Amino acid sequence: MKSSIPSHLWRGLYSVLMTIAIPLLFMRLWWKGRQNPAYRLRWKERLAIFNQPLLGQSIWVHAVSLGEAVAAIPLIRALQKQYPDTPLVVTTTTPTGSQQIQNTFKESVIHVYFPYDLPSIIHRFLDHFKPKILVILETELWLHCLECVQKRNIPIVIVNGRISPKALGRYECILPITRLMLSCVTVVAVQSEQDGERFVKLGLAKERLVVTGNIKFDVQVKEDQIKQGEALKAQWDRPVWVAASTHAGEEEEVLSAFKTILAEVKDALLILVPRHPERFDAVNNLIVNQGFSIVTRKSEMPVSAETSIFLGDTMGELNLFYAASDLAFVGGSLIPIGGHNALEAAVLGIPVIMGPHTQNCAEITRLLSEAKALVQVSSSETLAKTVIYWFKDPEERKRLGLQGKAVVEKNRGALNKMMSLIIENYRV
Repeated sequence: MKSSIPSHLWRGLYSVLMTIAIPLLFMRLWWKGRQNPAYRLRWKERLAIFNQPLLGQSIWVHAVSLGEAVAAIPLIRALQKQYPDTPLVVTTTTPTGSQQIQNTFKESVIHVYFPYDLPSIIHRFLDHFKPKILVILETELWLHCLECVQKRNIPIVIVNGRISPKALGRYECILPITRLMLSCVTVVAVQSEQDGERFVKLGLAKERLVVTGNIKFDVQVKEDQIKQGEALKAQWDRPVWVAASTHAGEEEEVLSAFKTILAEVKDALLILVPRHPERFDAVNNLIVNQGFSIVTRKSEMPVSAETSIFLGDTMGELNLFYAASDLAFVGGSLIPIGGHNALEAAVLGIPVIMGPHTQNCAEITRLLSEAKALVQVSSSETLAKTVIYWFKDPEERKRLGLQGKAVVEKNRGALNKMMSLIIENYRV
């Protein structure tokens, strides 16, 4: 049902709320900076005040946080190849996303934080970088941004679009504003038919919808990271599992499972990689307090026979840790976060374990589960049981890992479809 309130009133209400919110957003950055000082840096960028020189034109890619930044890597590389003379401006909203982009691309792209959503700020951003197209990863919708971009006749392409059931409910709560935002979008390339249906339910015109699949299947791992990981594994010469992208409340479950695992597989080594760098020290303390012998990646100390846990306290090395492992637990799934990307492990041919909360990666979980390359568990007890089973049956573990790798290979191709849409809509 359409709202009886005129669209300009919704827009005005949104502007008032955003104006009130911006001081609160800066307070939130300051508060989060207690644990991660990066949140307190480069605040001017969020107001579109930059040290970078003005550009004549650019391509703007927005990847909100770490997960989207990782997914954007093959797309950004393809854009650099297609448009080698056009600067790429990549925005994120979080320091983890920022660090991922900067570590991967160095000076070959311009990274700044996404501007806060007021017309004056957005116009200042557009005046500075003069984008010829805006490419948004997954679903990051801001009303003033989209309207200001559209008013300048700049195409807006959403790629790898998805809407979870939870997100659908949130967007339906602000349906008049959601419809205004989607009316600005040129085309949406969605991961699945189900995602497409949800976009249409929220007001996207069907003719602006294309199902391309999930760009995460186009994941590429650098050969040097694979070699470094394999070298570590050969050096350790032990059964190794990695618990990747873990969150608060999840490490306790992993460590509890590991105690059970060590009773059966006494020389097992756990690589523990928290999702957020501001938690590295807290997780280190948790490990020490539980009596485990630990070596951290940053320390560059060798792993000895007495070491039971290797803490991955660096950014951008997760693929290396996967390559050093026999199997993987992918976090954000034992607690109701929604799960993280299991394909980074699957592409390296290792089987995956996840918890029950995988709504953020439902299609990936389904496909890998159907191939028996992913097992979902509900507790530390079942996590331990699965790890022990795979440690004791290396042939089965290898077979299932290869089946997962085959799933990744079979579903590649979304990147080429998305690039075709971008090329079609790019206006010089």
